[in-house]
Amino acid sequence: MLHFDEQVASDLEFDTVRYLLAEKAFQPTAKSRAHALVPLRTRKTIVRLLQETEELRRIKTEGEVFPGLEFEEMPDEIRMLEIRDSVLSEAAFNKISRASNTVNQIVQSLEDKKNKYPRLHAVQKDIYYTKDIVNPISKVFNAQGEISDKASNALNNIREEMMGLKRKISQSFIRVMRDLQSKGMLADIREGFVNERRALAVESTYKRRVNGNVLGSSNTGTITFIEPAAVVPLNHELEILRDDEHKEMRRILKDLTKIVRSHLSLIRLYSESLIEFDWIQARAKLAIDLNAYLPGLPNKTGLHFINAFHPLLVKTNETLGITTHSQTIQLSKEGRLLVISGPNAGGKSITLKTVGLLQVMFQSGLLIPVSPASEVGFFDSILTDIGDNQSIENQLSTYSYRLGRMKHFLEVSDGKSLLLLDEFGTGSDPELGGALAEVFFEELYKRGVSGVITTHYANIKSRAAELPNAINASMLFDRDTLAPLFKLQIGQPGSSFTFEVAEMIGIHKNLIKRAKTKLDTRKVELDALMGDLQKEKGKIAKLANRQLRAEVDAQRATLEASKIQSQFAEKNTALNKATEENNKELTLGKKMTQFVTRFKPGGKNKELMDEIFKFLAVETVRKNKISKTSAEVAKRRPSHRSDEIKIGSVVKLRTGKERGEVIGVQGKNATVLFGDFKTRVKIDKLSLVK
Repeated sequence: MLHFDEQVASDLEFDTVRYLLAEKAFQPTAKSRAHALVPLRTRKTIVRLLQETEELRRIKTEGEVFPGLEFEEMPDEIRMLEIRDSVLSEAAFNKISRASNTVNQIVQSLEDKKNKYPRLHAVQKDIYYTKDIVNPISKVFNAQGEISDKASNALNNIREEMMGLKRKISQSFIRVMRDLQSKGMLADIREGFVNERRALAVESTYKRRVNGNVLGSSNTGTITFIEPAAVVPLNHELEILRDDEHKEMRRILKDLTKIVRSHLSLIRLYSESLIEFDWIQARAKLAIDLNAYLPGLPNKTGLHFINAFHPLLVKTNETLGITTHSQTIQLSKEGRLLVISGPNAGGKSITLKTVGLLQVMFQSGLLIPVSPASEVGFFDSILTDIGDNQSIENQLSTYSYRLGRMKHFLEVSDGKSLLLLDEFGTGSDPELGGALAEVFFEELYKRGVSGVITTHYANIKSRAAELPNAINASMLFDRDTLAPLFKLQIGQPGSSFTFEVAEMIGIHKNLIKRAKTKLDTRKVELDALMGDLQKEKGKIAKLANRQLRAEVDAQRATLEASKIQSQFAEKNTALNKATEENNKELTLGKKMTQFVTRFKPGGKNKELMDEIFKFLAVETVRKNKISKTSAEVAKRRPSHRSDEIKIGSVVKLRTGKERGEVIGVQGKNATVLFGDFKTRVKIDKLSLVK
């Protein structure tokens, strides 16, 4: 991405997201990718990364089978295979075998699912299921990863001879040890090992009386370790057999290396694919951990976050037992610059950071915690000025630093830039700083920049109200308690509640009154008016919510009434149909009785039989017409696609037009969010929109 720097990553806490992502990766390559992750500007690459992540997220959350990535990266093993006549170690073969088994499991799990998971299928398109690597390795190694006795006949014979020799050595050693113990010449520990050779623990005063090789002594010198003379030639013979074993094992590994080397190109593909799958699974695991989804992907700038959460705030609040409020935010051609105002501690900054962090995550190929009904476009650059970044080293004040950032923004920003400015214009004289901030705001607007700006400056709020593609917003507060509601309200600036907050925390009323006299009365009245408007708008929102609730309740009652009416109609139709069928049966019975009466046994019945056949043909044609009509009626019935409804689906009531998002499914019932109103509805009463 153009003009994305580590200051932006720090401002938006993207470095913390990188750390969380790296924790989800298994192998070093994916971990290093996570730590170095930056947002991209190429739409094709971003979409591929997002869709890969979404496909694996769906597999993991919908209970489908996908193997655990039990492999280790193989750079050293591949390098060794590239060297002629090199021999791989036992550990290297175990790595390659695990990688081959894992790849085979991945291929099997994605078999016949190319249409369902096209992106994951593309990652493994060059690899295929084969036992040509696993089988030769499994013939050499046992389940513990050691070279098996059956790897060759020669090795089996050597090891059998070694086992017999070890028994002889043990028997001879024990015989000598018992003899010396009976003579009281051994220390309490009786025996020990020196350089992996078994030795008798002889009291040093008796060492000259014991025949054998002295291998060493204890730290105090009171014990001498002696290899009995009876086992010396046997141990020598055992060493020769061990050397034979080592040579045979190396020969086996050399032959096996040749077999594996013939599949070097496939092993390289294994390595590349497994590293890629590790990177995808890290992103998918993070998405599940953050309750993140894939939004819509329009090919344009702008964004529409529905029920968006700041992922790090959610995790922090969960540990504290605090509820996190979602936000719905839109930046479009009609309202590309959003100016948020209102009192401190109301959520302005976190709303701005939510927009920035989610956009950075999105363009880095990470799913984001928003409703799947959201839509997120693409920006070429993300520019931020958040917090106090004064520099002691460069002797820059906060305001100087912010002016430097603004100079940079004016140089590089354009219609494909996302700009995030927190406490815009602060750090200098309110009037002078406010005037300069307004000019900056106008210049950024002219450049077609999209973004979110938080401010207390009235002139910025006023200018935003005048510009057609800028829009004011405020964070809602309870006017009576001054408690923040953490909800973004679009359409009007917010009051700073300066004097109300001061009064609430106990500042004397006389001081507040004196402060008001220092201001232009119109400004005080304007601030009070904005507060009143905010309160009134809150009341209207509650009324609208009640109205929606009433509409849903009315629709639910209508559905129940319609259901009862439908049941009566069905019963009535069934009764009429049964009566009609009975009448038809009676008519047919009378007709058949007439045929039977007219039939003359042994006589001429040709005319009667012709009449019977004609009657049967007419009845057959009539029944076929009825069946065809019923099928055509069934085809004309509208398809509501209720069976496709799941969490994240956009739906509407079959009897209404209001759209909502499914946020929960329990059996035959769905919990649907209509705006801010949540209700539970039977799935067969809903129609799938998307």
